[in-house]
Amino acid sequence: MRRIERLPLLLAALSALPAPALAGTVTLYGRLNTAIEYSRASTATDGTSLGSVVRQTNYRSVWGLRGEEELGGSLKALWQIESNLSIDNGQGGIATRNSRIGLQGDYGLFFMGHWHTPYTESTMAYDPYYPTTAGYMALIGNGSTSSSDNVQDTSSFDRRQKNIVQYRSPQFGGASLWLGWGLPEEKTTVPRNPALYSAALVYDKGPLNATVAYEIHQHYQAAGRNDDALKVGIAYQLFAGTRISAVYEHLHYRTDTGDLQRNAYYASLVQKLGPGSVRLGFGLASNGTGSSTDTVGFFRSGSQTGATQITVGYDYPLSKRTALFAFYSRINNQRNAVYDFAINELGVSAGADPQTFALGMRHYF
Repeated sequence: MRRIERLPLLLAALSALPAPALAGTVTLYGRLNTAIEYSRASTATDGTSLGSVVRQTNYRSVWGLRGEEELGGSLKALWQIESNLSIDNGQGGIATRNSRIGLQGDYGLFFMGHWHTPYTESTMAYDPYYPTTAGYMALIGNGSTSSSDNVQDTSSFDRRQKNIVQYRSPQFGGASLWLGWGLPEEKTTVPRNPALYSAALVYDKGPLNATVAYEIHQHYQAAGRNDDALKVGIAYQLFAGTRISAVYEHLHYRTDTGDLQRNAYYASLVQKLGPGSVRLGFGLASNGTGSSTDTVGFFRSGSQTGATQITVGYDYPLSKRTALFAFYSRINNQRNAVYDFAINELGVSAGADPQTFALGMRHYF
């Protein structure tokens, strides 16, 4: 009883001490995003069938800390530590997602860390299903890697890059330049000198967002050979409740057996309907071309190697932070195509058509 009686006195004494000056602002934030899915794939060209599965899927739920400190004039220090959180199975890790330290001022933003490439980030918001099973990364970007260096994933152009240095210029009339360099640290462990170079020119003003992005993967497939990707995107807010987006992409790989190229297209519509919004997405990947006999990521060269993806769903907000959602997504592979969902893939064989129906919940904090 005496210890309890002394507690108010102790708290009063502590409150009388002078408070230390704050070194900056710190924000705790996060996103919890998961769903129950019924997924299946049709029979493949060779007659194999995966059947169906009911599963709980995680859509890259995250939590993180970020902050900034004023350094005088327009200059400030920025930092962020973002971590993945899988509420479906309890797994996770510290600083496994966008994490950085940098400086921002009148001349732009410079940072180093572990971050989405400019090529990836420039059109992420164009896809209303990013980053879920239905995300456009099945066709745009040739798969998605949540975290990779220059040798772990050598196929995907939708990626978060380890050991990356980035610069983002101030806006000039709504336009800014984003540059990224994935440092060639793997040179000491592999017989080549792999590195990544990424750039995006982004215009964002009023109802219009547009971008041209380009990325080089140096020596990813083999020494002396570079892969590259070009992407053009545009998004426009037509009315208060209507937004349309479109993306064109050209991928070019240079493997030991020759060149491999492919064009892909994506379009989306978000239309307010009632308290929520209808969300439509459509993707098209053309046949792969070139002399390469390799399969890189989801695509290869030859006839009947193209695919389409269609997604339709509804997002219903319960509050500004919480929403329920439902969607159906299907990839239609041609006879020799092996496209699969980029997140929560099913592992399909050539000609099989993966599809999923999801009921989920999302919360931001």
